[in-house]
Amino acid sequence: MATTAVQEIDNTSNDPTKRPTLVTGGLDFNGITETVCRVAEAPSAPKSWYFLLVIAVAALLNLFVWVGYLITTGTGVWGLNNPVGWGWAIVNFVFWVGIGHAGTLISAILFLFRQKWRTSINRFAEAMTIFAVMCAGLFPGIHVGRVWVVYWMFPIPNYLNMWPQFRSPLLWDVFAVSTYATVSILFWYVGMIPDLATFRDRAKDKIRKFAYGLLSLGWKGSSRNWANYEWAYLLLAALATPLV
Repeated sequence: MATTAVQEIDNTSNDPTKRPTLVTGGLDFNGITETVCRVAEAPSAPKSWYFLLVIAVAALLNLFVWVGYLITTGTGVWGLNNPVGWGWAIVNFVFWVGIGHAGTLISAILFLFRQKWRTSINRFAEAMTIFAVMCAGLFPGIHVGRVWVVYWMFPIPNYLNMWPQFRSPLLWDVFAVSTYATVSILFWYVGMIPDLATFRDRAKDKIRKFAYGLLSLGWKGSSRNWANYEWAYLLLAALATPLV
């Protein structure tokens, strides 16, 4: 009787236990948690943080001064007149929207491609997106000149029985910014739910425990929680990517 030779297959090259180390320095999971939480749980911020805060507040006050000058003088100060419908407003708007798109693209695309190293930069990218969208949303409102009636751009009932012009780019900006901001905030918030639950479990006082417990939405870390979390985060990433 003839015998058939059995070919041996070496499958050790795909052994999941032999992956390269993502975190160096000899830290275990508890050590990583302690290192990350130490920043948020510190009783006071370092002096460098207050120094940078002063610079940021000074820049914000400078913004208020020049926006006030623009409102009292007129939008012509940045190039708007009869033949010119858009000036520096649209330049700044597109700039900040582009910055926001970069943050979402980095975080969402890397998650869809299952790149594990994205966890080191995704919070920075998502926070950058949110603040960039906030900055972008300022300029359509300033562009109209009369900021006290900026709510006329929104399709809401009013005593004048006026309705927005749906062919106007200003209204498109309203829907674009609001939609993009909503998806970006949800994407950022859902990703933080497990971390907020960690802060909840480590909180010492009642106020922090209540706040983190409210924001973590009853997260327990069960397999069902993680399964629902993965699906929700995947759907938001898939939704955020085409918005870019």
